[in-house]
Amino acid sequence: MNREQLITQIFEKKTFLCVGLDTDIIKIPSYLKNEEDPIFTFNKAIIDATSPYCVAYKPNLAFYESLGIKGMLAFEKTIKYLKTSYPHHFIIADAKRGDIGNTSEMYARTFFKEYDVDSLTIAPYMGEDSIKPFLKYKEKWTIILALTSNKGSLDFQFFENQDHERLFEKVLKKTQQWGSNENIMYVVGATQGKIFKDIRKIVPNHFLLVPGIGAQGGDLAEVCKYGMTKDCGLLVNSSRGIIYADSTENYAKIAGEKAFQMQQEMEKELNNIV
Repeated sequence: MNREQLITQIFEKKTFLCVGLDTDIIKIPSYLKNEEDPIFTFNKAIIDATSPYCVAYKPNLAFYESLGIKGMLAFEKTIKYLKTSYPHHFIIADAKRGDIGNTSEMYARTFFKEYDVDSLTIAPYMGEDSIKPFLKYKEKWTIILALTSNKGSLDFQFFENQDHERLFEKVLKKTQQWGSNENIMYVVGATQGKIFKDIRKIVPNHFLLVPGIGAQGGDLAEVCKYGMTKDCGLLVNSSRGIIYADSTENYAKIAGEKAFQMQQEMEKELNNIV
């Protein structure tokens, strides 16, 4: 999915919601554990219920890798289901990869060729040669960690050099040289609030993937106030607040209702774009 197609989906559906499929075998309704593939069964129901209200899905690889081969098969089935049943939804593999060049080439091949997802989250700490292999794939997106939503972001990401440039600002400035707003997005946590204003001075037109709304306390209105662009420029993720909103047999129905509520809020914000 290219940039123009993504923007079209956002304005046609009046939403920029990304549903995080952080599917924990411990947290899903207990009766599902009798299924042959409980993770995929859960995901399928969540996807069917929320698809009208979102433009993207983001399975987090940790939740699938923790179950070994069975988990990875559930991940693969989830991706195939999305691609066949909901081909207009943007798929983000949240794997946070990033290693030396030849290893990154294998990660890129895994996710962009084998699984054929639209995008992959990348940790930029190892620099240019660890990121460029992902950028070789046309119409695929590299989503670079810039400023995250966890409290540990204070440990390194706000470190200032002698020119008072913070580390996350250095990441934003440097990585722009390797790609464009057609193939690079940035992760910026919703809990960072007004700092979105500083970020938009550096990357005025790039899409931002924004986790941290809901369970982590991020505020949608504040994110939109400081981070939204004329093209929207945001994919706002909600995971726990949607997929674990209910633990009964009504879990998918309630998840759909939560996604609808967020879509309604997002429609209001999109209407504010001049």
